[in-house]
Amino acid sequence: MTLAQRWLKGAYHDSSWLMPLRPLGALYQRMMARREAAYQSGKKTTWRAPVPVIVVGNITLGGTGKSPLVAWLGRWLVTQGWSPGVVTRGYGGKAEHYPLHVTASTEPSQSGDEPVMLAQQTGLPVVADPKRSRGAQALIDAGCNIILSDDGLQHLALERDIELVVIDGARGLGNQRCLPAGPLRESSRRLESVDAVIVNGEPRQSLPVSSTPMQLMPVCWRRLSNSERLPLTPLPFSLPAFGVAGIGHPERFFTTLRALGVEGEMRPLADHQHFNADIFAAAQQRPVVMTAKDAVKCMEVAPPNSWVLEVEAVLPLEFEHWLTAKLSALS
Repeated sequence: MTLAQRWLKGAYHDSSWLMPLRPLGALYQRMMARREAAYQSGKKTTWRAPVPVIVVGNITLGGTGKSPLVAWLGRWLVTQGWSPGVVTRGYGGKAEHYPLHVTASTEPSQSGDEPVMLAQQTGLPVVADPKRSRGAQALIDAGCNIILSDDGLQHLALERDIELVVIDGARGLGNQRCLPAGPLRESSRRLESVDAVIVNGEPRQSLPVSSTPMQLMPVCWRRLSNSERLPLTPLPFSLPAFGVAGIGHPERFFTTLRALGVEGEMRPLADHQHFNADIFAAAQQRPVVMTAKDAVKCMEVAPPNSWVLEVEAVLPLEFEHWLTAKLSALS
């Protein structure tokens, strides 16, 4: 059993193997609390943008569905008359200069995989910059009048107007302990101060606050080689297939594939996995299916018969009404 699996085994029930890590988790939690207090007191400086800032983040390690929510927010804001832009750290990217304006054709080695995916999915201005205030300013200079900060909950140097936290319904908060004794980046009490908690998928664990449901719905298959889009049914490839997923929670993707009738070998990979031809050698002529996040790194090495499952977030109308009211109150 991996460390992450031990973290997620039951709400606040630790295995004896994790017990020695509990003091380190408590120390980490205190450090995060002191850090937050330093920003609140002004000991650490913050930057406030002249436009509204919406932060989308989580308090747990691993994929929860933040990026699909950011994409949904970007598309929704455009329909409401806004000109949004996305700022992100650009995890895994090593650009020569920042801020880095990311397009659909930017090399993921420069920007990281998620910024390229968001640029492809939304067509919005996307900027990668470890210093998010600088990246946000670049978006404002480009004409954006509202900023979406992807995975920026713990980046307190950038002030925000709305905080949205995404939680994976299947995994919840795990054992509810902070790193390294559990999966939490900060105490679960942090949920009490954010504006909304959004649960991706059916919740299997109760939360200490009310939440909004979100579903990730498959919308189409996309042929990797030429971006041709085809309906979900009938399957545009033969079975058995070879599924790969280098995301925070691969099993969620594989469960979705099985629900669509895709059978075959499913290979979980590390989050932000670097792809090479060796990974696909195991496919042995079978069709390859992957996530949109993985697809941005695979154009040069994936077999010709490779397919991307495109998904989109779906949220209730009540959330749209709530968000409309929150944004109106800011103006």
